[in-house]
Amino acid sequence: MNFWHAAALAVLIVGPGLPALAQDNPLEPSESWEALRVDVTGEAEIGDGSALFDIVAPYRAEDAATVPIQIVQTNMDETITAATVVIDENPAPVAAEFDFSPAMLPLDFEMRVRVNQYSNVRVIAETPEGLKMAGRFVKASGGCSAPASRDPEIALASMGQMKLRLFGEPPAMSQARREAQIMIRHPNYSGLQRDQITQLFIAAHFLDHIEVWQGDEKLWAMDGGISISENPVFRFDYADNGATALTVKATDTEGNSFEQVLPKAAEG
Repeated sequence: MNFWHAAALAVLIVGPGLPALAQDNPLEPSESWEALRVDVTGEAEIGDGSALFDIVAPYRAEDAATVPIQIVQTNMDETITAATVVIDENPAPVAAEFDFSPAMLPLDFEMRVRVNQYSNVRVIAETPEGLKMAGRFVKASGGCSAPASRDPEIALASMGQMKLRLFGEPPAMSQARREAQIMIRHPNYSGLQRDQITQLFIAAHFLDHIEVWQGDEKLWAMDGGISISENPVFRFDYADNGATALTVKATDTEGNSFEQVLPKAAEG
């Protein structure tokens, strides 16, 4: 099984079949969150987001280095313009900050993250009415220091390769909803992993910015940190504007830039 097949299978196993509702792992009281909250949101009030969106995440993760997190909007009368993903107990708690275009609404967005120890995983959404938060408590440990799945030389040689997968039939009309999955090869080293031969720490090296476009329309952008998994995978719904391809632009902390036009003809 090659890399792309394995990555696609991993995502198909965890999504979209995860139960979106009625999970038994709500957010728990967190001293860590209270200590870092001002750094993340300032003094802004944060409302309860449970009536606006749900967070789908496992109570006990199968793999702490690739924990699936899905944001599912449940109230279609409100707008989510941006979101910050926070993993309270991770060494760098802010996993990612996203901006979303209107074409992404209602939001249905999935990613994979590292969870270093039992922790709340929370999403703070920006709306015209203010900040709203929801999340889940996830039992996982060691995700940020888990060994990389590939030899560093091989991982760096294939860095920046991308693949698009589209689900369902092509839309019959403009702005019809599509479901897409984008996979990016990148080791996303956290700085906490050791080389399995030398046992020395591998320097942090990760994707720090990603943009996804359809034609001249930007769908979403992410500023990320060490908590995004190795070989990131993003699965999302969007309103298709008829463009023949999705374009992904990314940069990493070593100054590398990656850009790839992914034709929709490659779907399936």
